[in-house]
Amino acid sequence: MQKKTEPSNQPSEEKKTPTFGIQRIYVEDASFEVPDAPEVFKKDWKPEVKVDLNTKQHVVDDQHYNVLLVISVTVKLDGKVAFIAEVKQAGIFEIRNFTEQQRKPLLAAYCPSILFPYAREIISSLVGHGSFPPLHLAPINFDAIYEQKVREEQKKRA
Repeated sequence: MQKKTEPSNQPSEEKKTPTFGIQRIYVEDASFEVPDAPEVFKKDWKPEVKVDLNTKQHVVDDQHYNVLLVISVTVKLDGKVAFIAEVKQAGIFEIRNFTEQQRKPLLAAYCPSILFPYAREIISSLVGHGSFPPLHLAPINFDAIYEQKVREEQKKRA
């Protein structure tokens, strides 16, 4: 004989437990340009490297978020662009039962830090396939970037 359980108005513990998961990591876009080829290969390799970084997030549904990490690298020789490499690395993350205060740093710092190694590898591969010397991006402290943005927003409000 099976025992019937009465439905409870209390949410189950499973529903209350914060959950974080990686659903998918993918390349949204990647590009590589060498505007001065083949002349650029005749020059001495003394590069000026500029790295631009940006992150964006949007809600997919009530439990899933899409995070986009955009890295653009512009390398110049003697003031002329040698190459431009850009990667838009994205991920879909399951984030359930976190407060908004907890969710913000997850989306702005933790998720981009997960995406960064993938984007860094693609940049490195693009540069290598472009026949240029290796380019290895240094690790990025997304937590520090997030904390700096929070402080700047607080100053603006004050």
